[in-house]
This record gives sequence, structure tokens and C-alpha cells, in this order.
Amino acid sequence: MAVSRPRPKRERSATSEEIELVFDDNRLASALFGEYDQNLALIERRIGVEAVARGNVVRLIGEPDELRQARAILNTLYQRLLEGHDVLQGDVEGAIRMADTPGAQWSLPSLETGSRVQLAQIGTRKRSVTARTPRQDVYIRAMDRCELIFGIGPAGTGKTYLAVAFAAALLERGDIERIILSRPAVEAGERLGFLPGDMREKVDPYLRPLYDALYDMMAADKVERLLASGTIEIAPLAFMRGRTLAHSVVILDEAQNTTAMQMKMFLTRLGEGSKMVVTGDPTQIDLREGDISGLMEATRILNGVEGIEIVRFGAEDVVRHALVQRIVDAYDKQSRAVSKGEL
Repeated sequence: MAVSRPRPKRERSATSEEIELVFDDNRLASALFGEYDQNLALIERRIGVEAVARGNVVRLIGEPDELRQARAILNTLYQRLLEGHDVLQGDVEGAIRMADTPGAQWSLPSLETGSRVQLAQIGTRKRSVTARTPRQDVYIRAMDRCELIFGIGPAGTGKTYLAVAFAAALLERGDIERIILSRPAVEAGERLGFLPGDMREKVDPYLRPLYDALYDMMAADKVERLLASGTIEIAPLAFMRGRTLAHSVVILDEAQNTTAMQMKMFLTRLGEGSKMVVTGDPTQIDLREGDISGLMEATRILNGVEGIEIVRFGAEDVVRHALVQRIVDAYDKQSRAVSKGEL
């Protein structure tokens, strides 16, 4: 049984209030609070409340807005436990991000401002993934309702991982017949024909992030069977011309490295009963000097077209190690300074 570590009491202002939350299941309440109440400590640091736990009860002290956020976070995480999912530190961080969203964001249909934050989820038999930022929430819901979705933003925002998770969930439910994974192979500066092995072996190094997400969402032996049968297909971008991709989820990763002609060719492969998800990071374009990024051109041309959703992630959506977010912020700051002629 976890033992709470004493934490220094916060100074209370004249407007501070106190509320008490009671959770029915003692075992789940212990998982909610975390080992040595580490989840409560994280909420304290990020939201600014004081949290004191005893058994299945937690007393929250703070300003009214802080209490509203803390209540929403704890109720959300407890609901996750009731549904049979674990609560990890990343889940706590995600719930905090959602509850700490500026007021204008609370109008999003994915959020309830009452007692709980309703987060978008993707679930397979192996695991369930929950949105950890408001933009991830919008992205998941966009994939559910649109046929073509662009996910644009820096590394670590989950745009590729969530796309693969969404495709895996649809495949398991029988809503689609295939998953098709594609990525331009330009990073190594080599032509595919010069690399050893068959087609899958040639492009495997480029598609490793997509495989990692698949293995997270499905058993490894099942992924291998689906790859062998062609239900999950590796389709190099250069070989997509002339095809019509029906009843599939088609994912194009690292799309910032497509040319304008490649992107148009890829987008026009969309067939009946299919969805396309295009992901990329405009700050990491590796095309030859003078080439126009197909991702940048497509999002400009297709902005506002019915059935297409463009979701733009920012540094605040980075859900990897906290240092990754600071690295993205630093590079963004440098880029802005260069564009202004300050460097």
C-alpha cells in the first residue's frame, strides 16, 4: 500500500475554497492518486491546488477555477480506471493539458465543462489510446468524420501514431479491408533500387515509426500475419501511380518531403470507402533546393474544401519527454528570429 509523502502546505488566499471528492472504489482511488500520491503531486504543481488524500477521499484547496480544473482532471482519470485502463503519468499530463485549456477552447464539442473532460479515444483489443491535448482530440474526431485529414506539426505531437492507431481500430472492427502505409524515401539520399532486399526490406527503415505504432496497437504475430497477407501493405510513394485504393485507410507519413506532383498523384488515389491521413512537419523538409513541398502546396490549395480537415499541431501538443517540447520551442524561437532578420 502506498504511503503519502508530506508536502509543504500552500499559502491560502482570502478567495481560496475547499472541496472534497469521494471515489467509491478504494483500489481504484489508490491507482488514481498514484504511488506515494505522485499523480496528486503533479496536479498540485501544474494546477496550483493543494491536494490531501486519505483513503478514497481527496480534499482540494485552491481558487475556484483551479478547483474546477482539478475536479475535472480527477474525475476524468477515475472514469478511465473504471473503464479498465491504466493511469500513467502521460495520462495525467494529458488530462491536465485538456483541463488547463484556455476558455475559448472549452467550446470544442469534445469537452464537457461540468465535472469531467470527455476525451476522444481510439481502442483496439490490445490497448486504448486517449487524446492528451485538445489538438489531438480534434485530430481523432477529424479522422472519424472526414475522408481526408492532414496532420501537420512538430515531432512528438502524436500525429503519425494516432493515425496508425485509428487505422488499426477500423481494421479490427471490420470497417475497412486494408491499411496502406506510404512514405517518401528521401532521408538517406539513396534510390530504393540501390538498397538490398525485397521491397519491404528496402523501405522498412523509412517506415519504422509506422511499424512501432502498429505493434503498440496489435499483437506482433497478428501484425506479421496481416503484412504477409497484404492486409497491411507497404506501398512506396513512387509505386502508387495508377492505383485506386478502396475500403482502406491510407497513411502518408513525412509528407513534407513529397513534391507537388507526387502529392497530387497520391491524393487522387482515394477510392470508395477509404480514408487518407497525411502527416508531416513543415520545419523538416529535405527536398532539393527549389523543389516545392507537396504538403505545403496541398494544404494551401485544399484549405476549406468540404470533407477535408487540416489539423495544425504546435509545440504545446508535444507529448514525448518534456525536454522535446523545450527543444521545439527553442528551434521555433530561432526560426522566428531569422525570419525577422534578428540573426
